[in-house]
Amino acid sequence: MSDLATRKCKPCERGASPMNAEQVRQYLIMIDGTWKVENEGKQISRTFKFDNYYQTTAFVNAVAWIAHSEDHHPDINFGYNKATVIYSTHAVGGLSENDFICAAKVDALLGS
Repeated sequence: MSDLATRKCKPCERGASPMNAEQVRQYLIMIDGTWKVENEGKQISRTFKFDNYYQTTAFVNAVAWIAHSEDHHPDINFGYNKATVIYSTHAVGGLSENDFICAAKVDALLGS
């Protein structure tokens, strides 16, 4: 587990600069390799697969708890046996350290 999972999110100021491509690369290696950079470097996403709806919704609820405790909220799309978690920091118009902290905490839920 990355030390990112032990960090806390910090409030982002509107208008602050998002991470540049090099910073994103540096942080990306600290989380599970299945996270993808998308939307021209403005977001990261990962799809998780489960055996059934119960497991999927339990996972989504755990991610919601992380979001609440960190005050950093992803977009989550889910169905019967999969959930896609998408992080982006709207206040900066791209990625911030908070996105990677939360991604690492989500990874830790499943031991990845």
